[in-house]
Amino acid sequence: MRAAISSYGPLCVGIDPHAHLLSEWGLEASASGVREFGLRVVDAAASRAGIVKPQVSFFERFGSAGIAALEDVLAAARAAGLVVIADAKRGDIGSTMDAYAEAWLTPGSPLEADALTVNPYLGVGALDGALRLADKHGKGLFVLAATSNPEALPVQTAQTHEGATVAGAIISAVSAHNAAVTPAGEWASHGFVIGATVDRSVLGVPETLSPVAPILAPGFGFQGAQIADRDVLFGALAPSVIASESRSVLSAGPAGLAAAIDERRALLGGAQDG
Repeated sequence: MRAAISSYGPLCVGIDPHAHLLSEWGLEASASGVREFGLRVVDAAASRAGIVKPQVSFFERFGSAGIAALEDVLAAARAAGLVVIADAKRGDIGSTMDAYAEAWLTPGSPLEADALTVNPYLGVGALDGALRLADKHGKGLFVLAATSNPEALPVQTAQTHEGATVAGAIISAVSAHNAAVTPAGEWASHGFVIGATVDRSVLGVPETLSPVAPILAPGFGFQGAQIADRDVLFGALAPSVIASESRSVLSAGPAGLAAAIDERRALLGGAQDG
């Protein structure tokens, strides 16, 4: 991740084949349509951005054929040298969560990605197996902490018995794991989803992370945050913030997609020191 950001800047291009985008792109609302959509995004992003994030749900809706399409998109993205975050938001307990991790993070798996978004709201401890598996294979997790959807605010700002917010407690627990396994001076492999539109002080998000961990930040573009404001919005956390944009980039259409990616990258300052 640090190498990708150093080479191409902190832009993450979402691969979200919404029904209206498929129509606008002249593609069918089918497994073949989402496959073509995803492969076109991969082609446009390669050598322009370092990170892509396929939204799994848009492929799942077409059943087994949609999953096969997703497998092709994941493989093509990784073959193109892109860091691939599977946005599946998996969360469960025990062996069930472990199986999700095996599906997405095992080398050679049909669904292999470099990182996976996960939901800790069945307890951070339920992610222990996924954390260990990711560590074993050099993969990463992005743990939902302070998300950009307003419906989450009552849960994520709730107070624990120790007086921390739930969001803050999640960050603290995962950071403790990171501290135990991350070599000095390196970024942790397990980061957080923190929305660009949230009030971090209300949610109890710390001003710094120790060790430094990547932050996947939705909320730019269509949801209202301006990508050029990343550093202002995130303060001391900004150097490890990955700015995720989907609809606002994808709406440029297949002919304008490459130019839209270049524009967003320029607004973020292009390549950055990792």
